[in-house]
Amino acid sequence: MLGIDVGGSGIKGAPVDLEAGEMAVPRRKVLTPQPSTPEACAGAMATIIEQFADQIDGPIGVAVPAPVLHGVTPFMANLDQSWVGLDAAAYLSEKLGREVVLVNDADAAGVAEMQYGAGRGKQGTVVLTTLGTGVGTALFHDGRLVPNTEFGHIEINGRDAESRAASSYMEREHISYKKWAKHLQRYYSTLEKLLWPDLFIVGGGVSREYKRFLPLLNLQTPIVPASLRNGAGTIGAALAASLRVGANVPPGAQRIASVPD
Repeated sequence: MLGIDVGGSGIKGAPVDLEAGEMAVPRRKVLTPQPSTPEACAGAMATIIEQFADQIDGPIGVAVPAPVLHGVTPFMANLDQSWVGLDAAAYLSEKLGREVVLVNDADAAGVAEMQYGAGRGKQGTVVLTTLGTGVGTALFHDGRLVPNTEFGHIEINGRDAESRAASSYMEREHISYKKWAKHLQRYYSTLEKLLWPDLFIVGGGVSREYKRFLPLLNLQTPIVPASLRNGAGTIGAALAASLRVGANVPPGAQRIASVPD
């Protein structure tokens, strides 16, 4: 099953071994087009699909940085605003010539981590955050997904939370991990008071550097890096496609997430 993860800066994809919970071959990555219109992004996805055409069949899972309601993206923070209100699942299916199962990117990463990674077997309330161009979130209770949460957009000190908590802020402002961690402390403390979770999982590309910032946080809730790192979105997108069509579903996955239509 092919998974594609569409981000604000890059689009990544690979066939996924759903039994092992890993990419079957090294993933391919292309830069996200600018402007990142649906048409331009579909073209970038087609480039990735072409490279794996002889290795895949069936639907494609595509993770996007937006809530997904019945295939429609009603809100978009980190891609072109022409995505807003689009039946993106139908549009991409037509453009790519394959059925596309569309899912929120953080939900995809969360489902992968709950099935294969840092959240495996965890009960209670688990919150996964992806720190990148923006901040994505996925919420689980007793192992089941509550889809389309957007806790990256809660207001903190009069600002959208992701405006300071995203790793792109650290890179853009050229600040240290220590200074950035102060913004993360404020963000995770706010989430903690709102949700009182049993576990935070931190994903996104910056999670590979978790030793440089997670130890600086002082929280009541345990906080750990994502096991699948930045590959979780790609793996989770493929898993979402598998769940939707009921093919090659690994044991336990249906319990974790009934992917919304």
